[in-house]
Amino acid sequence: MPTILGQNQYGKAENRVVKITRDGATHHIKDLNVSVALSGDMEEVHYSGSNANVLPTDTTKNTVYAFAREHGIESAEQFGIHLARHFVTSQDAIHRARIRVEEYAWERIEAAGKGEHSFVRTGQETRLAQITYDGETWEVVSGLKDLTVLNSTDSEFWGYVKDKYTTLKEAYDRVLATSVSARWRFNWTGDAELMPDWETSYGEVRKHLLRAFAETYSLSLQQTLYQMGTRIIDRRDEIDEVRFSLPNSHHFLVDLEPFGLKNDTADGAVYIAADRPYGLIEGTVLRDGCEARIPVDLSNV
Repeated sequence: MPTILGQNQYGKAENRVVKITRDGATHHIKDLNVSVALSGDMEEVHYSGSNANVLPTDTTKNTVYAFAREHGIESAEQFGIHLARHFVTSQDAIHRARIRVEEYAWERIEAAGKGEHSFVRTGQETRLAQITYDGETWEVVSGLKDLTVLNSTDSEFWGYVKDKYTTLKEAYDRVLATSVSARWRFNWTGDAELMPDWETSYGEVRKHLLRAFAETYSLSLQQTLYQMGTRIIDRRDEIDEVRFSLPNSHHFLVDLEPFGLKNDTADGAVYIAADRPYGLIEGTVLRDGCEARIPVDLSNV
């Protein structure tokens, strides 16, 4: 045979599941997008077309919905752990399961005498989780994307390399804005260890990420990235690695001189927000002694 089979996996992607929990008149909502990828003894289905070891992707879809009803959804991470454990332990041919979860946040609408069952999508960011299990060890990577943040001052950019193509002027007071995409890896790897409180951990990581962004007097977005990652690792013992992808959302002063108007004065300024092209700053921050495992390309996590 002139070829051999390399890495392969299969599953059902983007299963949208909305779980409503009714506590009397008060309801709670979990809104997830779940993707399942399975791998193991799958050579024969590729070589001969035999489906003897293949659990149908339709079955994986049904399992997602059944587990949401049977086990509930405590957190994106816990739900992914339930699913990964089930697929690996219930099927001899499946040796590894990877569960990816996107969670969409909803906020309760308060209303006089009502509101216990009414919600509005908050839309600040999408929560992410990826759970991988091979029958022995776990890897849990959580994260978020599309968290848009902005500092209207306390940011500079100067002293950089200049060549004949450089036109950018040095800035000693600029707007710093980005849409944060971040992943963080937990050091929990097995059932013998105490499992983190996933919900609390997510809230705390998000809080420290935002506070570091707000409290750092930034001389570069790279510096801000490092401070965000350092603050998370310093304050969350359960996390060993954080990776960021930060587009630099440029804000340029508008030239209003043709209209006889001064811009960038003590009482404020008018900017144009340029959505592209944008600088893209990416990097990983690690606990000392740990190795990087989160892929460089976050689109693959």
